[in-house]
Amino acid sequence: MSRMSQGHTPPRRPVIKLLALAAALLCACLPLASAQTPQPQREQLLNGLKILFVPRAGDGKVWMKLRVHTGAAFDLANREGTTALLAELLFPDPSTPQYAREELGGQLDVRTTYDSIDVTLGGNASDFDRLAELLRNAFLQMRLAPEDVLRLKSARIKALTDTAQTPAQLADRAVRARLFGAHPYARPVEGTPASLARVERADLMLARDRFLSPDNATLVVVGGVDPTRAMRTFRQLLGGWRKGDGLPPATFRQPDAPDPRTLVVPAPGATQAAVVVAVRGVARSDKDRAAATLLAPIVAQRWAASLNERGISAPFTVSHESYLLAGVFRMSATVPVSSATSLIEAARAILSSLASRPITQSELESARCTYLCVRNTSPLETYPFADAWLDSITYGYNATADEQAMRSATVADLQRVAARLFGEAKIAVAVAGDESQLRAALAGLPYGIEVAGAQNAPPTPAQRTPAPKPTPQPATRRP
Repeated sequence: MSRMSQGHTPPRRPVIKLLALAAALLCACLPLASAQTPQPQREQLLNGLKILFVPRAGDGKVWMKLRVHTGAAFDLANREGTTALLAELLFPDPSTPQYAREELGGQLDVRTTYDSIDVTLGGNASDFDRLAELLRNAFLQMRLAPEDVLRLKSARIKALTDTAQTPAQLADRAVRARLFGAHPYARPVEGTPASLARVERADLMLARDRFLSPDNATLVVVGGVDPTRAMRTFRQLLGGWRKGDGLPPATFRQPDAPDPRTLVVPAPGATQAAVVVAVRGVARSDKDRAAATLLAPIVAQRWAASLNERGISAPFTVSHESYLLAGVFRMSATVPVSSATSLIEAARAILSSLASRPITQSELESARCTYLCVRNTSPLETYPFADAWLDSITYGYNATADEQAMRSATVADLQRVAARLFGEAKIAVAVAGDESQLRAALAGLPYGIEVAGAQNAPPTPAQRTPAPKPTPQPATRRP
């Protein structure tokens, strides 16, 4: 997943110019950072598990990330959270992370996204066999005991029930539903208390058998371990992991154009308004992803200037996130209710202006340097190159070509992609806060407003924008 965000109080114009200059000066770091990216040694077990090695002689630590290339997008409707619960059940014993930290000198982390499950495991190189054994126990001896399923499912439901959603979270979830409708990207990866309550042990067993297979996974190993010795250990411990019977195709009905009305999400007790303005972005393997990602810092800089002119001081973020089948270009901020209308108008104007007010070469170079330097100068212990390799397999693209696309994108590319993404009819807006205050404050917005959960009049025919008849589109699956 690629992401560029910017969050700060809008600076004055001289400060914006200084930020752009600083980003341009950072370009000097790009050749050095790229030169430090290693090339992996590639191996594969007979069961299809791909293994990428970066050996580091003398390193006392070893770091591994195993990615299953299927995620929460495949959760059954009304059973959202199945994949996230399955990932937690890989290590059902709550003492396992402590064991990895205190006994093996490292870490254990499991994360689920729409498109993958990532298991990150690290520790002392001298304990490599024990680390590998943890992976074997998780994937080859996953028993899904009824008591573990019930315990972890109940804990997740309680955690979601007890954690009140912030207005920003409510607005973000609402705008996703606006953009994607019944598509899986509208659903929360972690599920909801209601959806998790419907998940049965049989659903978890089905997901395990369909997706947790070695031919649907890749393992990256970095650190002080000899690849020959490591391969011998992996053949012994992971060689018995059974291949899958084939993955189901990722075909989902494409959503209709979003409702143009501003969606008001009641958040009782909120003192400010959380605003999210979003459009559908492009998929991770789309040829326009580089340009869409570079548009984010340009939009952020222009939005900062516009808010400053309007006298609005608020932290904000602008990002483009890409998934297997689509993406989200998102602008968000939290402001006083009295400023919400002006903020939304500024956001819409910025997106529309990208067609009428051409992007400059200096804006492009500033965005490019900002993105590449942030990515390439991340702390080494996070191994960003490993994520790039895993992403190239998950999403079916060439990692080297992907970085080259970032470096070679032109103003014309960005202008074309802006026209593709930011048509007025494609913009979705959600605002979370005090309902009565927002009804009054947003009443004058174009297209009108809709209050979530209330009886609302539909938009007038003049406000509706006809959308082309959607058709199922199969995803390009990885080899």
